[in-house]
Amino acid sequence: MVKKVCILEMEKVWKVYLMGKVQVPAIRGVDFCTDKGEYIAIVGPSGSGKSTLLNLIGCLDTPTAGRILLGGADISKMSEDGLARVRRKMIGFVFQTFNLMPGLTAQENVALPMRFDGVPKGLALKKAAALLELVGLGGRLKHKPAELSGGERQRVAIARALVNDPQIILADEPTGNLDTKSGLKIIEVLENLNSKGITLIVITHDAKLSERARRSLHLVDGKFMDDGEFQVNNNKNKKSEAKK
Repeated sequence: MVKKVCILEMEKVWKVYLMGKVQVPAIRGVDFCTDKGEYIAIVGPSGSGKSTLLNLIGCLDTPTAGRILLGGADISKMSEDGLARVRRKMIGFVFQTFNLMPGLTAQENVALPMRFDGVPKGLALKKAAALLELVGLGGRLKHKPAELSGGERQRVAIARALVNDPQIILADEPTGNLDTKSGLKIIEVLENLNSKGITLIVITHDAKLSERARRSLHLVDGKFMDDGEFQVNNNKNKKSEAKK
């Protein structure tokens, strides 16, 4: 039996913001473990704490209390420089918005982060071409964003997220700006990467997307609920909306 390796672990994690003199908890005592190579969907309504959780997992913020272990390293109290090093080494981000440079080709957009890291132009463009081929855009290397569909632009963004050979991909509403067909293609691209051993964590409110994950976690009011609790809470919300 193959022993599973926990690549991400959160222990009693809290994130509390100070609004004037009022403390507002966004994440409340979360315990969470992700095995290497897992495919997880984190589902929740607006205001549930999904974005805050993504920032904590992605080394963009630190918790108020509790511990976060990423690849065995405790990132809870790291400096901004330390977080940046871990982030660049381990994590690839895919966002709802593509954030591509309009004046650059698909290949140049993917190569750009490598150029910033000092990778020679030829090597950066070569790797960018290989990554675009991996996401099914080998024939679109010289196309600029305006010449690509929304789904193709998102695939360019995914290729760009892979330049640092990440162990974890964090995808925040990756199909949110896409039609059904394009969204399905993006899901298939992400699932293909997961099949190659990359841990995939998708943050979404899309039930169809969450159903494809191996594990779905429901975040409500800053904490995870089991399926029974989530169903009760979901029914309450539906009844409340029906009365409006």
